[in-house]
Amino acid sequence: MRKILSLVALLSFQFVDGQTVANFENFNLPVDTFWNGSSQPLGTTFTSGNVIMENYFDTAFGGYWTQGWAYSTMNDSSTSGFGNLYAAKALTGYNNSMTYVVGQQNAKVMLSGNATGGVVNGCYITNATYPANSMRDGDMFAKKFGGVSGNDPDFFKLTIRGWFGGQVITDSVEFYLADYRFTNNAQDYIVTDWQWVDLSTLGNVDSLWFTLSSSDVGAFGINTPLFFCADNFITADSPLSIIENNSDNTIAAYPNPFDHQLTIETHTANGTVILTDISGRVVLTQMINKQGPVKLDLSYLSSGVYTLSVISTSEHSAIKIVKR
Repeated sequence: MRKILSLVALLSFQFVDGQTVANFENFNLPVDTFWNGSSQPLGTTFTSGNVIMENYFDTAFGGYWTQGWAYSTMNDSSTSGFGNLYAAKALTGYNNSMTYVVGQQNAKVMLSGNATGGVVNGCYITNATYPANSMRDGDMFAKKFGGVSGNDPDFFKLTIRGWFGGQVITDSVEFYLADYRFTNNAQDYIVTDWQWVDLSTLGNVDSLWFTLSSSDVGAFGINTPLFFCADNFITADSPLSIIENNSDNTIAAYPNPFDHQLTIETHTANGTVILTDISGRVVLTQMINKQGPVKLDLSYLSSGVYTLSVISTSEHSAIKIVKR
């Protein structure tokens, strides 16, 4: 799982107070029903809290939901197949609430109000009943996860990326909706409850992009039904605050500019050093397991400007460095 902040200046980050929860209860949808855009076909959006969800319902072939999000109060975790497209495997919304959203491949979320350009703390994710039962049992299109022996290293993964100012952020957050890659088959799982997914590591964003991938791929693409459920998007409603460079900064690097070797000093005893080039591409990832100087051999790098970041549970800081 990649959770990397790529920064362009000497900064230290802190989250500030104030947040909004998008729980989708504002739609007052009756129990065991759903909204899939059929009443507003050919492209629309719906809003809860400070998140805007895209939806597209195509009118061809009698009409079908083809893109983005739907919202639902369906309570059916047992019925298998496409006919039960809008139900969560967790049965209800997060914390037994009524309403949640169902997303499909390439679903997007836009931020509004005070959340625009700020931090999304995270949201709760679970499987939709349709893919969960398909992975558990197999169906006419998709395999039973684990295969006949139970040893197949299958997976179903959700990847979440942030956008800011029309540019995709190089970082991403990955969440496994199912994972059968363990040596011990007893550890294999399909997610059936609501689980918190931390999105704060994406930093400042104005939209989010959700993509699904699976080990079960055939001649026409992914066989696993490409749907999932989400609830309670929590936005921090403010950007990461910036503390100006001062003597208390927790990271230093020298010599700067450097030729071959760089020494860094940080207060972090357990963290990760990330080096990115001017385009945001990660060129180095290295764990820190001790305090004090850390020497890096960067002789393989081309000349140019790079961003050196230190990420830990207590520190998000970065400096510009120059390779001669």
